[in-house]
Amino acid sequence: MKTLASISQKPLVNNLILFSLSIGFSFSLLIARAYFSGTTHFSFLVWNLFLAFIPFALSSFIRLRKGLPTLLFLSLAFIWLLFFPNAPYILTDLFHLRPRPGAPLWFDLVVILSFAWNGLLLGFVSLSDIQKEFKERFGKLSSSLFVIFALFLASFGIYLGRFLRWNSWDLLTQPLALMSDIWLRFANPFDHPGAWGVTFIFSLFLGLCYLMLTQLRYANTSS
Repeated sequence: MKTLASISQKPLVNNLILFSLSIGFSFSLLIARAYFSGTTHFSFLVWNLFLAFIPFALSSFIRLRKGLPTLLFLSLAFIWLLFFPNAPYILTDLFHLRPRPGAPLWFDLVVILSFAWNGLLLGFVSLSDIQKEFKERFGKLSSSLFVIFALFLASFGIYLGRFLRWNSWDLLTQPLALMSDIWLRFANPFDHPGAWGVTFIFSLFLGLCYLMLTQLRYANTSS
């Protein structure tokens, strides 16, 4: 008979295997590009993917450690929120796509897309795990509201990171300057249309992607 621990760990093991294969493919492309071109363009993708892995690691820890005290869970969920925008942020690395010597443009496109795909999936799997935890602790409505808030925050974080060049850890290292930039955009929203255009469009895009993936996952498990 399977134990509860083995049942709860099986999806995580499957996720890790699939992610290992997909991330391995991305790294293989990047290594091949560096070898044949003699350059290290797109090496920043490794760091960005590592940042996208942090929320996945946190959510996996939370799901595996059943019965965490509520205060500890909320503390970890707050840390998770700080790093979660790094997962969808990697999509904006497509801004770096342009003809470069040493590799055809289509190859560079696949390199960036593969890293972006892995980052986005890491983020969505981690969001799904946190949503389940919220649902078990606080109910379905609270979990749904948390997802909406997390995706909105991630979209605003994409704007802060891509256009204002802030990072997650700047909340600790430069909190006053960061909060000042954030406050200006909330206090005077009409003076910063780009900020809210990016935020709302990405919120809708990420929300639709997450909804589609979760519904497809539910359909496959229930069939």
